Amino acid sequence: MRIVFIFIDGLGIGKRDKRYNPCTASFIKYFNSFDDKDRTAPVPFNGIATGVDANLGVKGLPQSATGQTALLTGINASKALGRHLNGFPNQKLRDILADHSVLKQLTLKGYKATFINAFRPPFFDYNPFDIIRHLSVTSVANLYAKLPFFNLDDLRARNCIYQEFTNEHLQKKGFDVPIFSPEEAGTILAHQSKKFDFCLYEYFQTDRAGHSQDMNWATEELRKLELFLDALLTLLDLSETLVIVVSDHGNIEDLSFKGHTTNPAMTILWGPQTKTYVQKLHSITDLTPLVTSILA
Repeated sequence: MRIVFIFIDGLGIGKRDKRYNPCTASFIKYFNSFDDKDRTAPVPFNGIATGVDANLGVKGLPQSATGQTALLTGINASKALGRHLNGFPNQKLRDILADHSVLKQLTLKGYKATFINAFRPPFFDYNPFDIIRHLSVTSVANLYAKLPFFNLDDLRARNCIYQEFTNEHLQKKGFDVPIFSPEEAGTILAHQSKKFDFCLYEYFQTDRAGHSQDMNWATEELRKLELFLDALLTLLDLSETLVIVVSDHGNIEDLSFKGHTTNPAMTILWGPQTKTYVQKLHSITDLTPLVTSILA
């Protein structure tokens, strides 16, 4: 079995309030499928949606550094620190990632894993260990797993996709790259993921849109993501590929304030045995153990 692991930053399951929750838009079909009266709900392509705890038993609002570390290691990083940590991982979190990330675990077991996001200059002008304090959780995990990073030549060759998969942000910064539609980006991910046992992709524009409290921006991000997922799910053989969409905490589902939320983190599974797998998911710390148990 192959696993495509799509991390969408800042996507929770909120109240069905059209004033503040862009997930309730009439054209949203994946992120609006969850029935808050039940633990799980069906989504198109025979998927299952559920919500998992991102608070991890620690007071305060969940944050990115600890949440993503917990998500990608299975270790309660917030409890390890005694608090939630925003932004980039500190040394303690980097030590956890160095030993326990899903990329590291799978690589050591002989599986072919990849972090499919493209990186732009000036990232490649530095030794990553010299700038590690400024690297995200996913980047640190990839670094310690000793896996290659994709560059813009790889992007032009359609071997990877950027964190903002249309590449519009790259063009605005002056980089010579093609514009991809959401469907093209989903097609690229579908084709490239077939080369790996485990493929990680990170999308964080949702978190930025949530912090902006801009309903139009937030709704557009969700619309693009669903078109992206449509193409991906259409092209993958879901009898042999498990697709997991996960988040580290809530945000975009409640635009009534700028911060993160304590809502359950959105989690959706497509592929074989999803009804069995979804029952094992209660917290963001359950995702990496699920992945490693499936591929073990």
